Amino acid sequence: MKAAVYGRYGSPDVVTVDDIPKPVPRDDEVLVRIHAATVGVVDSLARRGAPVYARVHFGLRRPRFAVLGCDFAGQIEAAGPAVARFAAGDQVFGTTAPRFGAHAQYACLSEQAAVAPKPASLTYAEAAALVDGTALCFLRDKANLQRGQTILINGASGAVGSTAVHLAKHFGATVTGVCSGASTELARKLGAGTVIDYTAEDFTQTGAGQPREPPTSRSTTGLRPVSEWPGGGVHLLGSEYREEPECVGCC
Repeated sequence: MKAAVYGRYGSPDVVTVDDIPKPVPRDDEVLVRIHAATVGVVDSLARRGAPVYARVHFGLRRPRFAVLGCDFAGQIEAAGPAVARFAAGDQVFGTTAPRFGAHAQYACLSEQAAVAPKPASLTYAEAAALVDGTALCFLRDKANLQRGQTILINGASGAVGSTAVHLAKHFGATVTGVCSGASTELARKLGAGTVIDYTAEDFTQTGAGQPREPPTSRSTTGLRPVSEWPGGGVHLLGSEYREEPECVGCC
């Protein structure tokens, strides 16, 4: 089968498309033909082997996982004899995390893995993009975001941040997004009523978002406490990296 593989850490050039053996499912596994998979910040970090301490998982001297990719959507081609949840032909979506392997034509997973039937109304690409539920967990379960509240999302154009903007708008909150100038239009389209270009304005001095507590946030001035704004509201803490914006927390 075809797969995007890499054998050393480095730039995107270290990843090549090559032929590797097609996996065979064990008794309790399903074989999924991958129709769509995401390329996210974790894939980029694993490809570079960064930060260095993360190589405990990625592989100390060389990549432990030859094929990257976690979130996917596809169709089950075969199921082991002990599998009860799924059958050949089922359309599914899920993740291989904390392992990788989704950037290939096929992948094997335990039937108890994070795999679920794909909603019929979604395409494979749409389903794969919705696998990461980080934003939903933080907004709905941790922050308990309610209609009429105010939220500031730092890293609003990232993989998680863009979803957070969309969900916060859906929940009825007033959304302020922080991102680079090139991504301001995207943040507005997703639902941010106000967008702050962090390269031109220090959002910690604007009073937007009104967080309950002064969390720590990475901005253009470095890592330091965010000033405490008056009032209630919710603040979703995020980081925007130069290459991969990513929303990483909530208070």
